[in-house]
Amino acid sequence: MHDTSLYLLILVVISALAFDFINGFHDTANAIATCISTRALSIRNAILMAAGLNFVGALISTHVAKTIGTGIVEPWAITQVVIVSALFGAIFWDLLTWHFGIPSSSSHAIIGGLIGAVGAGKGFDALKWGWGGGIYKTLLAIIISPLLGTFVAFLLMVGIFWIFRKNHPSPLNRKFKKLQILSAAFMAFSHGSNDAQKSMGVITMAIASYMGLAATGHPSILPSVVSSSAARGIPPLWVIIACALAMAAGTALGGWRIIKTVGTDFVKLQPVHGFCAETSSAAVILTASAMGIPISTTHVITSAILGVGLSQGRRKVNWQVGIRIVWAWVLTIPASAAAGYVAYDILSPVLGK
Repeated sequence: MHDTSLYLLILVVISALAFDFINGFHDTANAIATCISTRALSIRNAILMAAGLNFVGALISTHVAKTIGTGIVEPWAITQVVIVSALFGAIFWDLLTWHFGIPSSSSHAIIGGLIGAVGAGKGFDALKWGWGGGIYKTLLAIIISPLLGTFVAFLLMVGIFWIFRKNHPSPLNRKFKKLQILSAAFMAFSHGSNDAQKSMGVITMAIASYMGLAATGHPSILPSVVSSSAARGIPPLWVIIACALAMAAGTALGGWRIIKTVGTDFVKLQPVHGFCAETSSAAVILTASAMGIPISTTHVITSAILGVGLSQGRRKVNWQVGIRIVWAWVLTIPASAAAGYVAYDILSPVLGK
């Protein structure tokens, strides 16, 4: 029994790091699509910068990880099979949307996977639906974060146009090409501060479940400092570093399909537009990270790009691409929940409940 529970914990850790890795190359576009499309940075340099700053950003905070680890599911309903099934559901949706070049939310995919897997194994009453809980925060963020991203980017873009209204566009864009490198770095850092923490929270949840089993009489090989921090929803240091490295490695592989959709197909961007979109997005994301809210960095940067596009008029936005993106947003939680539900039905007879 002890060996089985330990093997399942190892499977959870591997699956969570795989999800983080996929999240890295799936969401690379969040940080660098705009600076690549405006040629502020080469693809190689942009990806290397994003990988490094995703890693640094993942190390600065654990508030979002705590929300995922303790705020979504009732502790009694958490088993390793539930967590593995949730990860499989999220990975399925991430790979499907990446294949079609659609920027969807990895954050909402893992939450959807948890909803489906828990529903299949323990019933939907085991989820924390209440006011102030993780699901409530996530659903609220789905509505508010795109609106904030659009609004803040629109206002910043209009403000810059007014301040530099007497400047010719060409020298203005040359100035902002340099500033855009800083804004892209800011965005990459903020992405790491929020997205890498989802996997940290999942692994912490799995460790707490394993330690709960150990408390019933099964021996544990994990040191007490690990178990005590996991029980409080705080990721151990090795979990933080492993998830940060996985995210950075995935980012280093790039994700050209989604970069093309976000950076060139949706709205045609100049350096000044990229600067506004990235700065606005990073500000919204870091605020959410500080509050422990697992928002979608994809939603925020895409809506910020919409905001800078709207500041130039409706015709500057490719609405067909926009409709595809919104449909992916709407379907992410239901689709990943369904995948998590099916994964649990398949895996539970093999791995146990």
